[in-house]
Amino acid sequence: MTKEIDIQDRIIVALDVDNPELAKEMVRRCESHTRYFKVGLQLFMASYFEVVDWIIDRGHKVMLDLKFFDIPETVKLAVAQLNDRGVSLATIHGNDAIIKAAMEARGDLQLLAVTVLTSFGEEDLRAMGMTQSVEDLVLFRARRALELGCDGVVSSGLEAERLRKDLGDKLLIVTPGIRPGANVSDGSDDQKRIITAGRAIATGADHVVVGRPITKADDPVKVIEEMQIDIEASIAG
Repeated sequence: MTKEIDIQDRIIVALDVDNPELAKEMVRRCESHTRYFKVGLQLFMASYFEVVDWIIDRGHKVMLDLKFFDIPETVKLAVAQLNDRGVSLATIHGNDAIIKAAMEARGDLQLLAVTVLTSFGEEDLRAMGMTQSVEDLVLFRARRALELGCDGVVSSGLEAERLRKDLGDKLLIVTPGIRPGANVSDGSDDQKRIITAGRAIATGADHVVVGRPITKADDPVKVIEEMQIDIEASIAG
């Protein structure tokens, strides 16, 4: 069953730019239709907390996507820096020791464990010597994240349905790799595990993270509206 979440919170716009002013302009263009924005490593390195604080001061939500991965004590200290800043979601890698350290330090924010990056495919796992499927690895890491108290996971929409079926509604699922239908069907995208916004929500995702299809569009609001229609149709259907 799809969770009751306001349509303006379903789409998280990824501000994957290296210029704070460009990021702010994109927020201004999109904020009439979405209240959620992702600040990743590129923008954070260019602006530190400037854009994060600016977005929150405008009454919006921030997913801080820094994917913390270091020795546990360093991760613990880094997560502690996010407390009381108004950040809604922060990402960490789904390693047991990393999750435990982050959980010790987190205050009012929700933590998402990254399962397997959407740029990874089966051949990448084989190259690393892993024999299990991407789906099995995602499920294993998601289950461990839930057991260790993590609020949710970052997962491709291709695995969301199995995560929901096996782990229930306790887990928040945030799905990147969202593309319009043409990219999904013709294989032209640089991401390997991609899906449409409506399909991701229909199969179990709570939120979808969308970057280039929105930020590179001549009319970002139109793209958001089309994705919201797709999401609402998928929920109704």
